[in-house]
Amino acid sequence: MLYGADYNPDQWPEEVWDEDVRLMQEAGVNIVSLGIFAWSRIQPAEDTWDFEWLDTVIGKLHAGGIAVNLATATASPPPWVSATYPETLPADESGASYWPGSRQHFAPSSPTYRRLAGELVRRLAERYAHHPAVVMWHVGNEFGCHLWMDFSDAARDAYRGWLEGRYATIDALNDAWGTSFWSQRYGAFDEIFPPRLAPYSHNPSSMLDWRRFTSDMLLECYLMERAILLEAGASQPITTNFMGPFKPADYRRWAPFMDVIADDCYPDPANPHRVRDAAFQRDLIRSLKPDTPWLLWEQATDAVNWRPANPGKRPGALMAETAQSVARGADGIMFFQWRQSRAGSEKFHSAMLPHAGTETRTWDAVTELGARLKALPALPAPGRDAHVGLVFDWENWWAVEERDHPTEIDYLALVLDWYGAFHERGIQVDVIAPEEAGLGYDVVVAPTLYLLRDEGATALTAFVRGGGTLLTGPFTDIVDGHDQFRDGGFLTQLADVLGLRFEDFGALAGTSAGASGVGALNGQAVQAARAAAAAGTAEFALDGVAHLGRLVAESVHATSATVVSAFRTGARAGSPALTRHAFGDGEAWYVATQPAGTGLGAVVDAVVAASGVRPVVAGLPAGVEAARRGDLVTLINHGDARVEIAIDGTDAETGVDTALVVLEPQGVAFVMSPERAEASAAPADATRRTAVAP
Repeated sequence: MLYGADYNPDQWPEEVWDEDVRLMQEAGVNIVSLGIFAWSRIQPAEDTWDFEWLDTVIGKLHAGGIAVNLATATASPPPWVSATYPETLPADESGASYWPGSRQHFAPSSPTYRRLAGELVRRLAERYAHHPAVVMWHVGNEFGCHLWMDFSDAARDAYRGWLEGRYATIDALNDAWGTSFWSQRYGAFDEIFPPRLAPYSHNPSSMLDWRRFTSDMLLECYLMERAILLEAGASQPITTNFMGPFKPADYRRWAPFMDVIADDCYPDPANPHRVRDAAFQRDLIRSLKPDTPWLLWEQATDAVNWRPANPGKRPGALMAETAQSVARGADGIMFFQWRQSRAGSEKFHSAMLPHAGTETRTWDAVTELGARLKALPALPAPGRDAHVGLVFDWENWWAVEERDHPTEIDYLALVLDWYGAFHERGIQVDVIAPEEAGLGYDVVVAPTLYLLRDEGATALTAFVRGGGTLLTGPFTDIVDGHDQFRDGGFLTQLADVLGLRFEDFGALAGTSAGASGVGALNGQAVQAARAAAAAGTAEFALDGVAHLGRLVAESVHATSATVVSAFRTGARAGSPALTRHAFGDGEAWYVATQPAGTGLGAVVDAVVAASGVRPVVAGLPAGVEAARRGDLVTLINHGDARVEIAIDGTDAETGVDTALVVLEPQGVAFVMSPERAEASAAPADATRRTAVAP
């Protein structure tokens, strides 16, 4: 298990470096990410290079038994770059330049930036590619984190070339974008500009390609640096740090070019859904490169500095959050950063070694975590442990959140809601593309799959025909890969699978049910507010219990599907709300609204019962999380009460056989337990038999 942090010795005098190595050894650190923002120290002027300090630091780390994940240092150009080459600066949507003084102040498509960055990488690679301390390469840093889109002239020129490479002819582009609307037809690629500030909506098909281009430009920067490292003879793993579900970069396209997936994850202590959201992020990262352990490259030891309010972690939370990563396939746990900065924008960001020193709660938590991770044996690679695949698709994300739709949709929020229903039930989930439906899952959930590529539709159809259970819902199978309607209306690719005919979207107006502040209004206003809230929802029932849907109440007609539940109120009363359809050896469920509150759980319960998928450990108390990684079962008590969990296995930290695990709040246990072992879980004052799912 790798354990360490970003290390920025260039921020500190040389007399501190020996102390750093000594304290790293005390904390259990065995690797650091080095030089991420050191470009200005390595190359203080265009013709001046200084590697002596870096040689010294790497030598001290190596002598101390600490490995180096060496960064290419290209994430933040020094001031001389923009002063000498202003064409490297990015621009906003009005065409105004972003300026230096922060970080990521470069246009990813700028040939000059790429030339200068490439020279830096070449010199680093030639000097350190064969150094015994360097075990990995860290390319760039959090590509696109602050600069989601660049509208500069460099981007303009690159965009035109990218489009010509994609479409070959301007007529093909006009057809793909539907440019006959609003007199947008182009006569040549040189007439096309980035979607800069405009009076109203941009062409949605062009916006989809613009987002593809933006992701590709960032990826090209990574690939350029990777190629230079390989040309210099680097044989170490090469990667960069992802940021979970990060909208600007399609990480699923990036993943094949990463020797190992690395991720930065910062759960917000104030977020009531932080456990769910962090679990989703870790499952997404694991799923990008199945069967291969990944690395958590950044997390916080305590408080961060960049939210409106920055509370610290509760006692034990660092271990609990870390265990989520280990449970879901991580073989490396690292932090930003080793020693807390004394100056700069992130000086209030916590670190492994805080300003207050080693007589602190943070240092105690860091050293305890290092000792526990060191005690773990070699862990099994993350396998195909999930029986449910949840579709999360970047291109769909980009397209479904464009303007001028029947209703505004927050795609990530909807996906997290569906994920949360399975997470709450202890059912492990992989996060997949629609084309990956056939990778051995029992259930595939595809929420709001507005943009459905032909290959994805084929995979989902084959999955159901072969015996799988598909659950999908509103605003699915609407457009093709160009964000255009297909001939024949909507739901054209999955109509036979679902046994449905789609007529209309039925967007729901008004506010959500239970809008705050209603009680402060007068009687007439209260009635009006309640009417508006009712207009914003649609009611349906399952097992005699009424539930609400939101966003839309679609008009669908069951051609061969069974209507499980119909809408009970509103304009869609009597129309199917939830259907079930046998297709081939499997079946497909469709919900014609976005279930709210208890409704979402009720739909998931129905599908789970029909499909037979089971939780990792059944019957766990609320707040206790279980995840499987081969024979390793990780138990995490996120709740506020002490619990006892009876599970047959071996404590992975001590090697001692165990039949009972006791977890205090924020407590963690790693148990080697074969998949078919019997287990039980209950609060300390109760007994219930449960089983570990096969």
